[in-house]
Amino acid sequence: MTRAARGSFCLLLALSFAVPAGASYGIYVGRELTADGSVLLGGTGEEVSSHWLEIVPAGTHPEDATISVGVDERANYPGEFIEIPQAPRTAKYITMNYTDYEGFPPPLTNGGLNEHGVAARDIWAPSRPELAAMTPEPQRGPNYSDLSRIAVERASSAREAVAIIGALMDEYGYSTYGGNSHLFADAKEGWVVLNFAGGQGLWIAQRLGPDEVRMSYPGYIHEVPLDYRERDDWMGSENFTSFAVEQGWWDPESGEPFDANAVYGNGEGRSEGVRIIEARLREQAKDGGVTLRQMMDAVRDPLISSDAAGYGQVAHIRQRDPHPELKMLWVAPTGSVTAPFVPYWIAGSEVLPEFGKHRYLTKGQASTFVRPDFAIQEASRFAGRLFKRLMYYTCDAPARFLPEVTEALTAFENQSMEQANAIEARSLALFKAGEPELARGVIDDYSSARARAALELGGALLGSIEARHRLLEGLQAPVDTREIGTRHGPYVNCRID
Repeated sequence: MTRAARGSFCLLLALSFAVPAGASYGIYVGRELTADGSVLLGGTGEEVSSHWLEIVPAGTHPEDATISVGVDERANYPGEFIEIPQAPRTAKYITMNYTDYEGFPPPLTNGGLNEHGVAARDIWAPSRPELAAMTPEPQRGPNYSDLSRIAVERASSAREAVAIIGALMDEYGYSTYGGNSHLFADAKEGWVVLNFAGGQGLWIAQRLGPDEVRMSYPGYIHEVPLDYRERDDWMGSENFTSFAVEQGWWDPESGEPFDANAVYGNGEGRSEGVRIIEARLREQAKDGGVTLRQMMDAVRDPLISSDAAGYGQVAHIRQRDPHPELKMLWVAPTGSVTAPFVPYWIAGSEVLPEFGKHRYLTKGQASTFVRPDFAIQEASRFAGRLFKRLMYYTCDAPARFLPEVTEALTAFENQSMEQANAIEARSLALFKAGEPELARGVIDDYSSARARAALELGGALLGSIEARHRLLEGLQAPVDTREIGTRHGPYVNCRID
């Protein structure tokens, strides 16, 4: 295939799988389907801006403390901020933050993992146009990021996370960008939540059991039992079905089940990539159970991991952690198709400057100079930019370069997984000996060492592939040098077929 033909083919392929920027995806595998009895929750955020890792400490707050939530007048559905009460105590958690969503105040988050072992993912789930058009102006209430952050700050279980954000919507409203969903998981179960646009307070949540696989892309819930408010495995707003009857969108006398996505959604079904990945995970579950390795592979799959993926995450939620502070989140600094997962534990507190906030793709930074106190962090080699460069070279000729990149990243992660048990054992011994700070130091030292090793691996791969790409592929000049980016695709991707 000629270079021009390959370019045309990749363009058509990318268009056929394009989804809105800011879509995001999440994958849940219940504990009865995993090899070690853990719950696995993986996915990414798909946002334009840079992403950076934060380990947010637990906090205590005055009785009258409040937080600002909502969106401003620049949002596609304009709103105004309101103040709501802060919790007396907020939990420690690990997250990836970012800055870019018009009208939504940074830093923004899609969730992460907290000290109680509650993991969260945030995923798009668009609402039907007639419902979205009902959104009041200005709208008020917490936005998707507010809900994600509040859930990881306050929830001690996945069920409680749902109850918290549902209560917030019921009391304060919801600031939408057009509809959204969440996946929450703990060591026992998962929950999927849909938050609909329109200002009507519509939300519904379904429990995901220990024997289920669910990939949201977009988030979906189909048949809703009419007695959902009385059932242990469902939650939702009081008006969830009655509002549809009032609007003539569903007739209870028709005999048709109440399909949440059909009634309130915009008709978006699961993509072909979702069907493929869900089926693969179910087959792996039958063959000894889904492993952590296989979940990382799913999050990395070029079907869904592209330039739009701001990072990769896999929460490994074990039934019994060696110590309460040894809960684990694996994080890739940008799209994991060409970036390695690095292990972080709740016990840790250190984030290398290379994995912290930088100017590259950070909203509003192009018109400013670097502050003196930020200079050294900015001078460090930004992990997000390094692995983006590796992505762009690799995905320009994926048949040639992607197999070797995947092989190297997989070997790196397998080494981390093999070493993690010894690190946990060393830390656990120190916790038991009454030396918690030394125990946490062991964790910080190891996570930082693996983060440095990830940078070295990325640099070596980039240097090798960059040199060979120039010799074997050559320069492909931009068609239009006036514009660099795209918000609605096609995106750079590494799909080969």
